[in-house]
Amino acid sequence: MPVLEVAGRCNLCPKRPAWNETSGGTRLGKSEFSDTFRGTCLAQMHETPATRRPPEKMPTPPRRLAEEEEELLRRPAGCPHWRWSRAMAAARTASGKGLLLQLLRKEAALPTVPSFAFVPCRHRHAQKKKWASTTPRVPCTRRALRVFDMTYGVQFGSLWPSIRIGLLSEQKYGALINNYCDAQKVTQELEEMQAADFIWESGKVEQDLDPAAEQGASEPESSSETQTEPSELQAQPPHSPFISISPNIKCYTFPKGDISLFHPARPDMIGVLGYYLLDAASILPVLALNVQPGNLVLDLCAAPGGKMLALLQTGCCRQLAANDLSVSRTRRLRQILHSYLPEELSKIVRITSWDGRKWGDLEMNTYDRVLVDVPCTNDRHSVVEEDNNMFNQMRKGERQMLPMLQVELLVAGILSAKPGGDVVYSTCSLSQLQNEYVVERAVELLAIQHDISIQVEDLSCFRKWFQNTFSFYPDCRLGELILPHLTANFGPMYFCKLHRLN
Repeated sequence: MPVLEVAGRCNLCPKRPAWNETSGGTRLGKSEFSDTFRGTCLAQMHETPATRRPPEKMPTPPRRLAEEEEELLRRPAGCPHWRWSRAMAAARTASGKGLLLQLLRKEAALPTVPSFAFVPCRHRHAQKKKWASTTPRVPCTRRALRVFDMTYGVQFGSLWPSIRIGLLSEQKYGALINNYCDAQKVTQELEEMQAADFIWESGKVEQDLDPAAEQGASEPESSSETQTEPSELQAQPPHSPFISISPNIKCYTFPKGDISLFHPARPDMIGVLGYYLLDAASILPVLALNVQPGNLVLDLCAAPGGKMLALLQTGCCRQLAANDLSVSRTRRLRQILHSYLPEELSKIVRITSWDGRKWGDLEMNTYDRVLVDVPCTNDRHSVVEEDNNMFNQMRKGERQMLPMLQVELLVAGILSAKPGGDVVYSTCSLSQLQNEYVVERAVELLAIQHDISIQVEDLSCFRKWFQNTFSFYPDCRLGELILPHLTANFGPMYFCKLHRLN
C-alpha cells in the first residue's frame, strides 16, 4: 500500500509547510486536511502497511486506553505554540479517562493517536479572581492621613507632629449651657466636676477693644476704609471702635491637660436638656459674629446645630434662619430645637433646606449677621472615622470640588448680608486651600462681578483672650486657626470675619 507522509502545523501556526507525498502516496488538500483534523495539531503522521489495522468494532479495553494515554503524555509536543501538557490535563479532567482518545479517533477516522490536543483559550483562566477582590483595600482614614502628611507636613513644618498626635487622640469637648433651663443648677454641677466657663475665665466677658490704642503711634494714619488688592489681602483693624463678647454664652471646659469627660445631659422638669456637648472651638465663630439685639441672623450651613444653638443662647436674635441642603440634617436641627428650647422660642427660628449657593439671589441684602460654616474635609473625622469619610474613593470628585463650593457659599452669604453687615466664614479643616485661599477668592469675585468691597477684620484679640484654653496658629494671615494639641485637644477650627462696606 502507498506510504502517506504528512508534515505540517496547526491552523494557528504562522507558517504552514507544503504537504509532501512519497512514491505512490496520496495527497491531502489543504482544506480537506483542515476539515479532517479540526481541533488537533498533528506534527507528524507516518503510516505503513505493516502498521495499518482495520477499524475496531469493539471498544478498546480500559487497560489499553490507559497505556496509550500514558504513552501520549510521555511524548514531546509536536507544535511549539501550545502547552500540550496543561491542555491534556484539562481535557482529561473534562472528558474522563480514555474518552478523549476515543473522541479523537472517531473525529479523525484514523487508528493512529495524535500527539497533541488543545482546549479552547476561554477555559485557561476559568479560576482567575477579580481584581477588586484581590487588591488590598486601603482604609479611608489611612488614605486621609497620607494626604495630610504630605500637605500639612509642608504647611506647618515642625508643628505638624504635635498636630498629628492631637488629631489621632481623643477629642476634648465643651458643655454649652442652655439658658432656657435651670442654668444655675447645671453650672453648679459642672463646677463640682472641676470644669470652668472658659469665656468668663478669659476675663473678657464685657471687655471692649479699642483698635486705636492697640495700634499705637506707629500707625497713626491707618484707616478701616483702606482697600487692598486681593492678592495682597491682609487683616485690617475692626471697622467699629468696640468689639464685645456676649455675656449670655457660657461654655464649660476642663483645664488644660485634664482629659475628663462630661456626662450626657439629663432633661429637667419640663423636658429641656441642661447643656449641649460640642467642640468648644465651635463657639469662637459665634463670638466673632458679635450678634447685637434685634439682629436678623442667617446660619447658611446650620447642621449639625451646635452653632445655631449658640446663636440662640445670646438672646439677641430677632429672627434666625437656619438652612442646610440635606433634609435629614434639617430634621436633626428640629430635634435640637425640641430638646433645648421652649416651644414659644422656636417660633423665631426658620429652618429651610435650600441650596445655599442660591441664597444671595433669594434674599439679597437682608441679614445683619451671616454665619457661613461650609462643608469641608473635616480633618479630625477623616483620620478616625470610616463612616461618611470625605476621603472615600467614591467621593474623590466631591473632595476636589470642595474649594469651589466653599467660595460659592461664602459669596452667597456676603450677598445676603446688608451693606454694613458682618459675615463669619468657618471650617473644621487645617488646609489653606479651604481657609485663607477661599476668603481671598471670594473677595476677588465680589469686587469683579458685583462691585462689592469687603474688609477682612483683625481677630488677634481672640488669641489674647483665649490663649489659656486653645492652641492658636501664630502665622495665620487672615482670621484665626485653632490647632489640635494634646493639652488642649480642640479643633481644628478656622474662622475669619468679613465686613461688607457697600
